[in-house]
Amino acid sequence: MKTLNSNEWIAHFLASDPPRSKSLVMTIFGDAIVPHGGVVWLGSLIELLAPFGVNDRLLRTSVFRLAQEGWLASQRDGRRSSYSIAPESQARFARAQRRIYAPLHVHWDGNWTLVMSGNSLGAAERTLLRKELVWEGYGLVSAGVFGHPAGNPETLDELLARTGTRDKLFICHAGEMPGARNGRPLREMIDEGWDLSGVAGGYRQFIGQFEPLLALLRGGHQPEPEQAFVIRSLLTHAYRRVQLHDPQLPVELLPEPWPGAAAYELARELYRMVAGAAEQHILAVLRREDEATAEAGGDFYQRFGGLQ
Repeated sequence: MKTLNSNEWIAHFLASDPPRSKSLVMTIFGDAIVPHGGVVWLGSLIELLAPFGVNDRLLRTSVFRLAQEGWLASQRDGRRSSYSIAPESQARFARAQRRIYAPLHVHWDGNWTLVMSGNSLGAAERTLLRKELVWEGYGLVSAGVFGHPAGNPETLDELLARTGTRDKLFICHAGEMPGARNGRPLREMIDEGWDLSGVAGGYRQFIGQFEPLLALLRGGHQPEPEQAFVIRSLLTHAYRRVQLHDPQLPVELLPEPWPGAAAYELARELYRMVAGAAEQHILAVLRREDEATAEAGGDFYQRFGGLQ
């Protein structure tokens, strides 16, 4: 794709791969609203979404549905409405946000976390558990057994509490028996439980979309604050879309070369290039309805290994 300026790149991106409005709202909440206190007036949200072709009516429908689904909570002040992440979704939302911006540094200690369901689950519970475990990167390594070579105990405990299955499952940590000569190596369970082709393809598509933009900015092009905000949002949205489907396997167990590593480096460099100008636009929009909107906190500047 030949790119002459950031406006042309943005227009091409929105025409060829337009983001769904509901999903884009959640991206902007995490990337732009949460660092400034987590609450946004509807009028400000309408203004922020306008450059993406999301009109007033579509945005109102999107936030209404997100509130129905338990992701957003609304508050009224006279005729005005504001939105924030719903209390019941804050822990899961925060965990997803940390994943998006975190460096790829998970290493394998040779052990696995195994979740075994036995016969104590009903059909609905089994379906819900499978959905939640897959979302957290677990793979089905055998009938009724999910596993992950880098499972987070706190995340798993919260998942089991949320699904009401904590007392119905067997959880154990397993490693290879020292001195054992029989059986396949545990690292080969990766091929049994995960098909990484879709995630790898998603990372390659992300690289193909954003490499031309990186070349443009490296060449000295400086986007205006609103353009920088749109670029940062599209970058985060596209990276988030792939990265949240990545099971976050240890680097030693990934195929070589793993495109997720190149995608992370690309996302980090682009984000650093546009973050400051994007912040100017975000603050200008938010402060039109709330002059007390705070500057981004310290956690914001730790994204992608540090922005400063």
